[in-house]
Amino acid sequence: MEYDLTLCEKGVYSMNTPLAHRIRPESLEDFIGQKHLIGEGKLLYRLIKADMLSTAIFYGPPGTGKTTLARIIARESSYPFKQLSAVSAGVKEIRAVADEARNQILTPAGRILLFFDEIHRLNKGQQDVLLPYVEEGSLVLIGATTENPYFEINKALISRSTIFRFYPLEREDIKYLLKRALEKLDNRWNGSPIRISEEAMDHIAVGSSGDARRAINALELALKTTAADDEGVISITLEVAENSIQEKALRYDRSGDEHYDVISAFIKSMRGSDPQAALHYLARMLHAGEDINFIARRIIIAAAEDVGLANPRALEVAVSAAEAVRMIGMPEARIILSEAVLTVALSPKSNSAYLAIDKALGDVQNKEIGEVPVHLRDASYPGASRFGHGKGYKYPHDYPGHFVNQAYLPHELEGTKYYVPTEQGAEKNMKSYYEHIKNIREQP
Repeated sequence: MEYDLTLCEKGVYSMNTPLAHRIRPESLEDFIGQKHLIGEGKLLYRLIKADMLSTAIFYGPPGTGKTTLARIIARESSYPFKQLSAVSAGVKEIRAVADEARNQILTPAGRILLFFDEIHRLNKGQQDVLLPYVEEGSLVLIGATTENPYFEINKALISRSTIFRFYPLEREDIKYLLKRALEKLDNRWNGSPIRISEEAMDHIAVGSSGDARRAINALELALKTTAADDEGVISITLEVAENSIQEKALRYDRSGDEHYDVISAFIKSMRGSDPQAALHYLARMLHAGEDINFIARRIIIAAAEDVGLANPRALEVAVSAAEAVRMIGMPEARIILSEAVLTVALSPKSNSAYLAIDKALGDVQNKEIGEVPVHLRDASYPGASRFGHGKGYKYPHDYPGHFVNQAYLPHELEGTKYYVPTEQGAEKNMKSYYEHIKNIREQP
């Protein structure tokens, strides 16, 4: 639902206007959070105060103040303000606003401040329509998006924009916002005094996950659904708060930033041998409904890349877990995944296999690698002996220790070392054997 800005400025609202809209701040000084952007002296603060804002993208989770700040900018700016949403607006609406901006009678300043909500929902063609108007300056565009603009907005528009990142509000910011909402209501609802416990306030602040709108909506729901007690007071207790906000909302979009950020933190926590953090990020993904097969695949990769030969059993556990997850499904799959995560996180680490194969691939792609030595070539097919295939090959099991010194690499790569063993975990034993055979090879 859209609200007329002029009515909001006058404090005129219908009875059905959501509380979150009624208590929106009207100035930069009243704006809560995002001090890295609009703290006094910060770039965005200075641009707004000087009325010199150019095309900008406000990027961040829901309820962090993107639309609110755009409306404050509208009040601070000398330019007319228009708001569109990509959910309902397209090329026709964009051109209508641009035509108004170019109309010297309707818009003497020659430009309009256009706030485009959910700009990531515009397709490439619709985004391209904005470009000439942004270029000529008739539209000062502020686009708001919850998605990473570098993925969702075309490069031409990005190159003409300044990206301002919004972050979830801190718990204390949310609590301050709730208190201010109560003050604006004069601590009364339908004539009854309001009393809210500190525990209830804390629960709403935590449960909102930094989303101001969600917190205010929870408060409004609590007020609407709580009857006054015998003393005529509406008491918002912890129990009321729990019922009002229900379950804590996680910011997690399986195709967006949170997906990539959480999985990155998950992998890095396993690699960093922090089981507590690894389990935390696993829980985040499970709670948000992430594909359990995707999670299992990432654990397998971590077992191979980061644990490697320091504990070859970790890969076995990870692969077995992936198979078990496919068979069992949720909710029991959480236990299987937990076991695999802990195995990887608590295993000694070695990336020697990962480094070795990448170095070998680099040589194959970039170097003269020569032919397979003749004595190693396949001699099983008819006529192979005529080419000397297999001639001179020494069968290791015929020699003491089941090892014999002979050349295996192509002549052009003799002496090349891809694998460098570590002393981590089980790989220490492999290194010992490797040193043993290397000494034999080096003997005259």
